Amino acid sequence: MGEVVALPVPEPGPEERPVLVLDCGGQYAQLIARRVREARVYSELVPHSISAAEAGARNPRALVLSGGPASVYAASAPRVDPGLFSLGVPTLGICYGMQLMAQELGGAVERTGVSEFGKTEVRAEAESELFAGLPEEQTGWMSHRDSVTAPPAGARITAGSPAAPIAAFEDPERRLYGVQFHPEVVHTPHGQEVLKNFLYAVADAPPTWTAAAVIEEQVERIRAQVGSERVLCALSGGVDSAVAALLVHKAVGDQLVCVFVDHGLLRKDEAAQVVETFEGHFHVPLVHVEAAERFLSRLDGVADPEAKRKAVGEEFIRVFEEESARLDRVPYLVQGTLYSDVIESGGDASVAATIKSHHNVGGLPEEMEMELVEPLRLLFKDEVRRVGEELGLPERMVWRQPFPGPGLAIRIIGEVTRERLEILREADAILQEEIRRAGLYRELWQSFAVLPAIRSVGVQGDERTYGYPIVVRAVTSDDAMTADWARLPYDLLETISSRIVNEVPAVNRVVLDVTSKPPSTIEWE
Repeated sequence: MGEVVALPVPEPGPEERPVLVLDCGGQYAQLIARRVREARVYSELVPHSISAAEAGARNPRALVLSGGPASVYAASAPRVDPGLFSLGVPTLGICYGMQLMAQELGGAVERTGVSEFGKTEVRAEAESELFAGLPEEQTGWMSHRDSVTAPPAGARITAGSPAAPIAAFEDPERRLYGVQFHPEVVHTPHGQEVLKNFLYAVADAPPTWTAAAVIEEQVERIRAQVGSERVLCALSGGVDSAVAALLVHKAVGDQLVCVFVDHGLLRKDEAAQVVETFEGHFHVPLVHVEAAERFLSRLDGVADPEAKRKAVGEEFIRVFEEESARLDRVPYLVQGTLYSDVIESGGDASVAATIKSHHNVGGLPEEMEMELVEPLRLLFKDEVRRVGEELGLPERMVWRQPFPGPGLAIRIIGEVTRERLEILREADAILQEEIRRAGLYRELWQSFAVLPAIRSVGVQGDERTYGYPIVVRAVTSDDAMTADWARLPYDLLETISSRIVNEVPAVNRVVLDVTSKPPSTIEWE
C-alpha cells in the first residue's frame, strides 16, 4: 500500500479568524479596531453582550475589551460573559476592559481617590510579553478614576504609574492581559508596539490583512454572490463608489453597468467631471441619469435632517430600480458602503447609537427590488484608499475628500431650494479653490461650506443688507470616527471670507466652525 500523503491545509483568510473588539462604551472602541487593522490583522467591532458561544463560533485570533466611562462596580455598568475568559483565546483588556477582567477573575477594583487623565509616566517590565523590546520608562495616555488594586489570581503585575501601581498585568498561562492606559491613541508613543506585541507574539496573528488580500477575497465573494447576473453600480464619483466599481469590474467585467445619478445636489461642475473621468479614463459603460427635478421635488418643504437623508436614500433606490427595469431587471446593486457608515447608522444597536442615517445604510427603504453588493462594507476610509491605489485608481480620485451621498442637501440647514443650492455651490467652489491653492487639500480630511437657512444684518456699499451666513468647516481625521477642527492660517481664512462675501451676492457673513468630533459631527446634518 502506498504512503498516504496529507494534503496541505490552506491558511484561513484574515476574515475567517478575526480579532473581536468588544465595545464597552468607550469613545475609542472603533479606534482600537482600526489600530489592529493598521497592524495588518483583521478586526471587527462587536457588542460587549456577545456570548462566549457566539464569540467562540467566530474562531477569533484574539479578543480585546475596550475602555468605557462607567465604573465596573456600578449596577448599570457594561458586563461581559465570564465564559469569554475560559475560551483560551488571547484576551487584552484596555482601561475599563482591564478593570472588568480583574473584577470578573477575582481581583479588586476601587476608587482610590487619585485619578489620572492625560499623559502619564509608566514604568514597564521589559521582559513582559506586552512590553518586550520597549523602553522601561514610557508615556501612556490615562483616563481613569478607578484603579485595579489587586490583580486576578495568577496574574503578574508588569507596569505601574504614580497613581496606578497596577497599570498592567498578564497571565500567560490563561492568555489574559490588561493595560490601564490607552495604547490605541497617538498620545501613547509606544502604544502601537504594545498592540503588535499582543497580536503577533501573544495571539500569533499573521499580518495578512493587506490591500491585495482584500481585493482577492472580495473578488471571490462578488463572483460567488452575483454569478453570471448583471450588476448595477451606484456611482457618485467619490473614492468609495469608484473603488467599489473597480472591484466589481475586476470580478465580473462586462456584467457591470455603472449608473451615475445627478441628483442636483452636487458641487459646482462635479457632474461633468464624473462623466468625463469614468467614460474617458476607465472606459466603463456609464449611464448618466439627470434627476435633479425629482430629487428637489422630494425635498420640497423638508427641513429635518433625518427626513432629508431618508428621502434622498429612497429616491436613489427608486432611480436604480427604474434603470434596472429598463435594462431588463438587473438584480444586483453595488454600493460603496463603509464600515464607519454601518457603525454610525447603528449597525448593531448594542454597539452604537444611531448618529445619523447614512443614505446607503439607515436611509435605505424597507422594500427593495434589488439585492445589495457591498464590497467595502468591512473597510474604513483609509483602507479603501489603499485598495484604490492597488487597483490603479488615479491619485486625484484616491485622495478626493469625502462627499456625502445626500450632497449639498445636508449642508443646507433647513429647507433645500434652488436659490440656496446655487449660493452654496458658489461659496463652496471658492473655498475649495483657495484650500487647493494653499496646498492644504491633502492635509485635510474634509473642507466644505455650510449654508444655515437664516439671515443676518450686514453693511455692503453703505447699504443695509440682510443676507445668509456661510460656515467654513475644515477638519483633520484618520477615519471620520473622530475629528479635530483644522487650524487654517488666518491669511487663508481672510482670503476665503473676502472672496465669498464679494463674489456671492446673497452672503454677507462668513464664520468658522471650531468644534471637534465628538461632541459635534463633521457634517452639520
